[in-house]
Amino acid sequence: MDCDDEVMLTVRITATERALLRDLARGHGGDVSGVAVDGLLEVIPALHDDASVLPLLRVLARPAPCAVTLWLPAPVADLLPLLGERLMRTGGPSTGPASAALSAALRLWLSGERTVLAAGLARLHGGRGGLAVAA
Repeated sequence: MDCDDEVMLTVRITATERALLRDLARGHGGDVSGVAVDGLLEVIPALHDDASVLPLLRVLARPAPCAVTLWLPAPVADLLPLLGERLMRTGGPSTGPASAALSAALRLWLSGERTVLAAGLARLHGGRGGLAVAA
């Protein structure tokens, strides 16, 4: 893949969220960035207006001490500044809107039930992986 096709961003998540992300990637047979992209594709469409961004603000209010670097396809990364602007309009952080938006959207997705996340990944990829995630 050409370097113009991917964007590297660092997210802030909790240790528990990081462990879940790694478990999902291992259970799916993919990498952490791929699983994160799948999660974003599930969450971002649901954030269609300012009112729907309130759960993101709640997620951002909780401390997130771990940094994780992700590689995102450029079209997915292009959605994040728009989401970041919406976060700022509704009282979110004003620095690093793309990283903050990525962190919030990923953390919102990871707040779902582990088995539901794994099943969603399996559905997205035609039944491959996702069922071997430890509870």
